[in-house]
Amino acid sequence: MPDNAFASLSLEPVTTVDRVVDELRRAMFEGEIEPATPLREVALADSLGVSRSTVREALGILVAEGLAVRNPNRGTQVRDIDPAAIRDICRARLVLETAGVARWNDCSEASRDAVRTALTQFTELAQTRASSVELTASHLDIHRAFVGLAESARLTAMADALYAEIKLALARVDRVRRNAAEQVQSHAALVRLLERGHLVEADAELLAHLEHAEVSMIASVVSAS
Repeated sequence: MPDNAFASLSLEPVTTVDRVVDELRRAMFEGEIEPATPLREVALADSLGVSRSTVREALGILVAEGLAVRNPNRGTQVRDIDPAAIRDICRARLVLETAGVARWNDCSEASRDAVRTALTQFTELAQTRASSVELTASHLDIHRAFVGLAESARLTAMADALYAEIKLALARVDRVRRNAAEQVQSHAALVRLLERGHLVEADAELLAHLEHAEVSMIASVVSAS
């Protein structure tokens, strides 16, 4: 092996912007910063001891992730979501996820492995003192993998957009209930049905799971308003 075989490899250092994003993301998921809260550059810069330009860049990343929104003449604020939007999003994700699950027998082994891997990672994470950020992301990774069974990049992109909108509502539910172990069992039961080729039962299980999630997210939004 030549001495310079790894010359092209590099690691980006963690920047101040990254740290600001991590802290704001954590505070949103832990409920310390509520939905619809204005994210004022000056106040955040003073609180975090960084420049306004650093805060501005960090907010841009949060907007791209779907955790914050920019409104004309109103600045940036934490994403808020109402019950009607949750219902609409859940209808859309039901279409995408059931379309993927229906193709379990016809998709590639790599796509099925993505589901298994996502479930394994969520199971392992649930046994640790993982943060709300990590648990919610891992939870949604399973559902993203369900959509991935359709093997359509466009459908996966649509799902990612939907998940970005409900991340904080889902995190609020998970934070209040603290039922990661129960969530693991629910997802594992669904995957077992798929592995056994029971697609009709798996579809019914997914429908019940998503309906329960919709009810829980709406309840969490209403209680917080």
